[in-house]
Amino acid sequence: MNPAPFQPEVLVVDDEVQIRRLLRVTLEGAGFRVRDAENGELGLVEAATKRPDAIILDLGLPGLPGIEVLRQLREWSRLPVLILSVRGQEADKIEALDAGADDYLSKPFGGGELLARLRAMLRRVQTREEESVASFGDVEIDFARRVVTKAGVNVKLTPKEYGLLRLLVLHRGRVITHRQILRELWGPKAEEQTQYLRVYMAHLRQKLEDDPNQPKFFRTESGIGYRFGE
Repeated sequence: MNPAPFQPEVLVVDDEVQIRRLLRVTLEGAGFRVRDAENGELGLVEAATKRPDAIILDLGLPGLPGIEVLRQLREWSRLPVLILSVRGQEADKIEALDAGADDYLSKPFGGGELLARLRAMLRRVQTREEESVASFGDVEIDFARRVVTKAGVNVKLTPKEYGLLRLLVLHRGRVITHRQILRELWGPKAEEQTQYLRVYMAHLRQKLEDDPNQPKFFRTESGIGYRFGE
């Protein structure tokens, strides 16, 4: 007898009954198991006691706001979180991503896009810590040896260039905000120094992209940050 296929469990935290019902139908139809919570306090309890594989979180929650739920969750958990919110302004997206969200989708949303983003989040979680060698195009990165090659030829990177490359590649497909990158590589006092990033990103593109003026892998998310991926 073949074992039953693995069904990831998703916790939906949203105060709208209709949205919870819609998400349950959409997710269960795609093979996910679903739990839900109608407010942030219950969502944190469910996350702590049931340990789902991923969380879909609304920002406009009664009582404890969604952004605060996310911040409290990130104090003890790296569970992947997809923000689903009517707040589609750039500032809201930046705040949520800086607080630790893995992705952001505005309402109204398409079921197909939601499922694709959720599957991508789960893939990244599965591979993020396992990856010792990564490749894209004709570039290969050996994280254990800290060696980068392009078409078989060693590429010399400065420590900061390598740090930026590693951060982006290990979060493949995810938008990393300017502040997150600056805080990670230069420390909290450098969070506003976005000129650093422009310089180092230009260096990476020059060394690793086939056409630095039309980058295929190192993508700019205007006003927000950068995303690595094809």
